[in-house]
Amino acid sequence: MKPDDVKINFRKPNYEVSDELFRYSEKYGRTTQTRVLYDDLLRFSGYISLEDEQGNDTLWLRVYYPEFERAEIEASLNKIYTLLHSDGDEETLPFLTVDSIDYCTFGNSKPFRIKVRNILNDNFTNFYIKKADASRIYGLELEEILSPNRINFLIHKDTLIEEHIIGVPGDVFIQKMLPNCTELEKAQIAKEFVKFNERCFLGLLGDMRSYNYVVIPIHDFDHVVYRIRPIDFDQQSYEGNLKIYFPQFYKENFQMVKLVMDKLKPNSVEQYRKEVRSATVKRILGLENRLEELLAIMRKEEIAPKEHVEMLKKALQKYTHDIHFKQCNTMGDIVSTGIELLLKNYKNYF
Repeated sequence: MKPDDVKINFRKPNYEVSDELFRYSEKYGRTTQTRVLYDDLLRFSGYISLEDEQGNDTLWLRVYYPEFERAEIEASLNKIYTLLHSDGDEETLPFLTVDSIDYCTFGNSKPFRIKVRNILNDNFTNFYIKKADASRIYGLELEEILSPNRINFLIHKDTLIEEHIIGVPGDVFIQKMLPNCTELEKAQIAKEFVKFNERCFLGLLGDMRSYNYVVIPIHDFDHVVYRIRPIDFDQQSYEGNLKIYFPQFYKENFQMVKLVMDKLKPNSVEQYRKEVRSATVKRILGLENRLEELLAIMRKEEIAPKEHVEMLKKALQKYTHDIHFKQCNTMGDIVSTGIELLLKNYKNYF
């Protein structure tokens, strides 16, 4: 497991959400109605740059709107909060206020981060509004089906609303918290990184550099265990370079990779990879019809350039020694073939 300097194409275009994908999303409760769209939030009249505790630019802007628009925007955002968290229950609306609206200038999705506070108890929650992108929605859905993580998001026209995923950003964790972990905790984190690495590959989720995932400390009786989950799905089944789908190859994850090499023996690494594959098959068997519906749509859609598809399918054929990848024409075909290969190898155990 040696880190590399993997190159990512940051100019990935947005792929329009097709009618068929929208109907699938509607069937599984992923659609909603809102009065404010992503493009409406772009009409801010001013901003200030946000800095971290050390005075470094965070690449987030705190944005402001004209007074005559602010009240309507805040009311719509509070309503979105209730749609996301309580199926639109309006009883709490009088107690909600929008503390801030931040706009990220980095990456593909350029999200707005909305902070909503309950004035009765000062508890607050963040959520994100982004431009809807078909490949990102496929990533969110595959994460819901294939991983142990649940994802809460909604779609309205060309706008995507996502809940905030709680955790310590991977880059912050590696820099500030990892050095203070016990040796036992470091071994457990190494195990979790192996599993995370395998899940990303199985779902073909790319660009899992340290700032695109979170580490979640969970207190369990007298010790702490750690979980890792992705928070960015922009690079779902898009790039042709196979290494992009393995977090182990990013230089930003060097400390995590070193942890695996220091704490785990090769047979342990293989054991944890098999555990992930086995757990993934169990989840697939529980949601088989839903996954088949999703992949049937994904196979027909263009969510990556043809040259990326050709490059990735050749790499996967070489990596897995499975000739079925040769017949793939879309990224959806590649994901489907990979899942079929996984099921073929593990289904007999259940």
